[in-house]
Amino acid sequence: MALKIRLTKVGSVHQPLYRVVVAEARSRRDGAAVENLGTYTPKTKGNPITLNMERVEYWLSKGAKPTNTMHAMIKKARRAAAPAA
Repeated sequence: MALKIRLTKVGSVHQPLYRVVVAEARSRRDGAAVENLGTYTPKTKGNPITLNMERVEYWLSKGAKPTNTMHAMIKKARRAAAPAA
């Protein structure tokens, strides 16, 4: 079972809202997810992404592969969390 960390769209047409999920690689974009890790709201000013970094690290250690978009977002979230810690 290959797992991916990816985005799932849950918002409407002009109000985009995405969930960051761990899902099987072969499932549909909006299909069943193994776990919900956070949200991404692109129209929000400031910090549009909220992630549970502990769970992200857990799934990465278990072999889940992030998509290219999620890889970039995880890097940004790590940089934002580093000065705060």
